[in-house]
Amino acid sequence: MQAPVLIVLHQEHSTPGRVGHSLMRRGFPLDIRRPRFGDPLPETMEHHSGAVIFGGPQSANDQDDFIKQEIDWIGVPLKENKPFLGICLGAQMMARHLGARVSFHEQGHVEVGYYPIRPTDEGRGICETWPDHVYQWHREGFDQPSGTTLLAEGDTFPVQACRCGDSAYAIQFHPEVTHAMMCRWTIRGAHRMELPNAKQRVAHFEDRWVHDYGMQSWLSNFLDYWLKPVTPAPEKKPA
Repeated sequence: MQAPVLIVLHQEHSTPGRVGHSLMRRGFPLDIRRPRFGDPLPETMEHHSGAVIFGGPQSANDQDDFIKQEIDWIGVPLKENKPFLGICLGAQMMARHLGARVSFHEQGHVEVGYYPIRPTDEGRGICETWPDHVYQWHREGFDQPSGTTLLAEGDTFPVQACRCGDSAYAIQFHPEVTHAMMCRWTIRGAHRMELPNAKQRVAHFEDRWVHDYGMQSWLSNFLDYWLKPVTPAPEKKPA
């Protein structure tokens, strides 16, 4: 059996959605932890195949102990070169760990709904085909950390995806969102759709019919690439 993937969630009833389903279909058990409610994070990734930190209503700039703990903990998979994926808040936490800024848009704009995305050449090297639009739900964005590779760009928030080293990825958008999750988010978070540049609820579901297949396809290809074994560099023999 494959070693589990560590899943870090930030609300009591949050789920890993489509990402969780996709990992389990690939034979990876899920080790779900919620540091906000006292769950510890492992000191090593020795017993995990990878780790995913998901989004949440918090900010990576918050001073809560669990936020600081998670930001610091990201150094564990980075140091051990184990697959790490930060989604939305998780991406912003990785950016903070690497010394980059997380901030609001200058004019207060948000991305709530589907928005266009443009992969870079390096992004196409990971996944040849990317969706034209991706599902977003955030008020803050992150600058590209020094030493990382930009994989995808957007209009309102330019940095949409980047890679650190061989195995750590930060994505601003939400490939995990299922239809049921979208229903919950657009009801419980209805106030977010009143913010500048947000899409109205009906547009979320209309756009889902058009763009969700592309996101499903991208996620499948990305997870296969992300979880492929990293080949260690060959040892140099003494002359």
